[in-house]
Amino acid sequence: MKLFDVYPLYDITPVKGSGVYVYEENGTEYLDLYGGHAVISIGHSHSEYTKAICEQVGKLGFYSNSVHNPLQDEFSKKLEKVSGIRDYSLFLCNSGAEANENALKLASFHTGKSRIIYFENAFHGRTSGVVAVTDNESIKAPFNIHNPVTKLAFEDLSRLEEALAKEDVAAVIVEVIQGVGGLDEASTEFYRSTSELCKKYKTVLIADEVQSGYGRTGDFFAFMKHGIRPDIISIAKGMGNGFPIGGVLIDKSIKAKHGLLGTTFGGNHLACAAGVAVLDTIEKENLQKNAKDLFEYVKLKSAEIPQIKRLKGRGLMIGLEFDFEIAALRKELLYKHRVFTGGSSNKKLLRILPPLTIKEEHFERFFEALKIALAN
Repeated sequence: MKLFDVYPLYDITPVKGSGVYVYEENGTEYLDLYGGHAVISIGHSHSEYTKAICEQVGKLGFYSNSVHNPLQDEFSKKLEKVSGIRDYSLFLCNSGAEANENALKLASFHTGKSRIIYFENAFHGRTSGVVAVTDNESIKAPFNIHNPVTKLAFEDLSRLEEALAKEDVAAVIVEVIQGVGGLDEASTEFYRSTSELCKKYKTVLIADEVQSGYGRTGDFFAFMKHGIRPDIISIAKGMGNGFPIGGVLIDKSIKAKHGLLGTTFGGNHLACAAGVAVLDTIEKENLQKNAKDLFEYVKLKSAEIPQIKRLKGRGLMIGLEFDFEIAALRKELLYKHRVFTGGSSNKKLLRILPPLTIKEEHFERFFEALKIALAN
């Protein structure tokens, strides 16, 4: 049986990972500055992480959510402690798309409304509901295009209020820093005004922190910089360091009811063991501070390269924007210099999403490779 052909693949086959590196069978080493789309948060094969998973699978790998699972309680308490947010409850699922699907569904249940507002260049997932609020028409099937949604631009508060005033909007969903869309971030005034307008018109504000959360920006969540409190926060990617985990953080004002949400695999024993190990490592190794500190280093190194026209993002969610399309540059970095990087819908943007354990010496290797590649 052939695999369904959905991705163009690089001719590389990693079989092993360690820290910020992955390796092919023949020993070829690659510096991983992309972390599998920001998934690898604490480094490949982190010793405490692998120990936690191995020990848990030797006890109990899975049972359904029809029984008590103390690991879920441990995980939720640890998440509250490390993130610093209070008065939310947690629903665990399996992926970012699933987290956003449940966030939208919950907002609609809570408000009794159906319309969703999203923003230009947004990417919230590929499944049925969230692809409708993703700004890429080519990945929407006819089945997906009839959802009641409205797309707006960042900073256009007048149109936002005009849409909210119709009083049919269940939620406004926003990536505070856009991922696939190219690392754009609106102003603090925009996010604060959006939050106030949502309160005014009894609309749920959803912060999609699937890529930007878990310490990647230097704050635990990207929205924290702007002093807002979303009603719902969706999380995934870095939660499990490669183990499939997603989650929805739900403000105390939104009441639970049996049957509103559900999952078979979400919050399983192995997922929670992986999740606790990730949070322990972020805390013990002070990885949020590492993200902040290294962004300052990247600023300095980027300023030395005139071809970089703009540095975007925060922490270790970084975009290097050029005045030319970077597809060929990415291939040269990968095949000649053995460095993984990422692209985005902005064809001139090189996206950097490394493990949060990365050090200056690794960025030094990258910038030296980048200078050589740009000189060719």
